[in-house]
Amino acid sequence: MEHTVSLKQNHEFRRLYQKGKSAVSPFFAIYCRRTGRPQSRLGITTGVKLGNAVKRNRVRRRIRELYRTNEHRFSSGYDIVVVARTRAIFARYSELERSFLRLMKKLELLAPEERER
Repeated sequence: MEHTVSLKQNHEFRRLYQKGKSAVSPFFAIYCRRTGRPQSRLGITTGVKLGNAVKRNRVRRRIRELYRTNEHRFSSGYDIVVVARTRAIFARYSELERSFLRLMKKLELLAPEERER
């Protein structure tokens, strides 16, 4: 992820949950908030409800890959938290990507030239 740093601090996640904009699909809940930074920061949350560590890590890897392959389409300068939901475990990658991009568009995180598509 070229222009993205990881969100790691608990207080940063809580701030996004409380003050950020959100969008929800059957696979994800995404929270975002504009920052003054030149790069975006990404946090991924997978709860124990998803299953054992193997399943949670697989979902995390898929979300990271979704973000990485589409990173050039997103505006920079945002804190983003992606919360995985139970259906994300069983979904095909193409379904996850479609849902992810739809949510990013809804949150107006796509770069201006990408919004017209």
